[in-house]
Amino acid sequence: MDTSRRQHLIPYKRDFALPQHDPEQLQPLVDAVLKLLERTGVRCDAPAALDVFAEAGAAVDRDTRQVRLSAELIQVALGTAPRTFTLCARDPQLDLPFEPGISYMTTDGCGTEVIDRATGQRRPSTKDDLAELTHLQDYLGSVQFWSPTVGAGDRGETAQVHEVEVGLDWTEKHLMGMVQGGRLARATVEIARAVARGTEEQRRRPLKSDHIGTGTPPVLDRDATEGALVFAEAGVPVCFVTMPTLGTTAPATHAGAWAVGAAEIVASAVLLQLAHPGCPVLGSLMQSSADPRTGGTVTWPLHLRARSARVELVHAFGLPTLAGAGGTDASTAGGWQDGSETALGLFSGLFENAELLTGGGLVNVYQLSALESLLLGDDIYRHVCDLLRDEEVTDETLALETVEEVGPGGHYLGARHTRTNMRHAVIRGLAHQPSESGLGYRDPVVVARERTDEILAKYEPRRLPEDLRGELARIVAAADAEVAR
Repeated sequence: MDTSRRQHLIPYKRDFALPQHDPEQLQPLVDAVLKLLERTGVRCDAPAALDVFAEAGAAVDRDTRQVRLSAELIQVALGTAPRTFTLCARDPQLDLPFEPGISYMTTDGCGTEVIDRATGQRRPSTKDDLAELTHLQDYLGSVQFWSPTVGAGDRGETAQVHEVEVGLDWTEKHLMGMVQGGRLARATVEIARAVARGTEEQRRRPLKSDHIGTGTPPVLDRDATEGALVFAEAGVPVCFVTMPTLGTTAPATHAGAWAVGAAEIVASAVLLQLAHPGCPVLGSLMQSSADPRTGGTVTWPLHLRARSARVELVHAFGLPTLAGAGGTDASTAGGWQDGSETALGLFSGLFENAELLTGGGLVNVYQLSALESLLLGDDIYRHVCDLLRDEEVTDETLALETVEEVGPGGHYLGARHTRTNMRHAVIRGLAHQPSESGLGYRDPVVVARERTDEILAKYEPRRLPEDLRGELARIVAAADAEVAR
């Protein structure tokens, strides 16, 4: 394993058609979203967005900030949204074009704590921690685009801008930030333009997209909405994400929660298309569950059904989507719960046909990072990613001449075909690294920690030039000063 060179990207690829709902099965969910938006509507807390909705003919109540959208208005607005586009990267060879049968993966985000690599102690995450995690993200082929695995918790109100600065400096892959609010969004756009070397180039090849959280039940939060409008105007792709929770922020039934969550995404996407027709936008519907006894998050209850319906529902409105495909409630990395829940997420993501996937790298309900979690998740990802790839069937792989040569009752150890192919017949993962005695295997968690240390020591990301890093530092310092006033 060469730890000095970045691995090739290995997105999910599928050689077989995935089972999906028939249009007739999905239509009741689509109809429910349209009815909800027309009858109940959404609350919109951004005055500028209310103006956009009103000018387009939506029913707007300024006193309650409630907006109702007709099915016709939704159809016309979303008709301008691009169904496919490309997430561009600092290195064009790492661009991510949306294509049928391919899903691109990133890590979980945005954690608040880390296990300190030097002391082993748990503490709040910092900007330096994110740089270290980004170092690993840039190396791993299982991570095709960047998201802030942990937050820059030591940078106060402008942490999200600091996170984007780290991402653009430490990886050449596409960035999906988590910047909210118009003021921070404008600083982020300035950073992106500096790296792109100009406004037009940034618009032509946006190196960054943004993950905007909506409010549940249906609310277009002011900070989120104003940030989304800034990004859309600049040509930055926006991914609206909602996480309706059964029985607390959404109905206590999956179908009801999906309808509420999709309504938030559709209303948000309609707003951006009305304001900036043709701007790239995605939707992400990540329904969650709450323990009815404690109120705590339960990521993987036993009765999960039809997970792909959430992706299909967003697709039904003409939008590409990002799906959750990982995450664990386990308190520590490397145990049974961490492994089983991460594997469930990555396996289910393979069958959801989303353009983008997020998962892995965090434990303790997506709040805690231990660096080895990225390597452990990478190993599970590599087990899963080829499950829907076809096997090559040729004269060489069938080996009928070798079978005839060995004959009944023989063995294949001495066959030329075996000597040619045996070295590739078993590709070892973390769990099958030989022990010193050669009679067993090493602890995969220990192997993951050692590989993490080796990657950080040997692999050098291609960072930004010094002058550009200085320019980004100036922009970030100006954002800090503006917030401090």
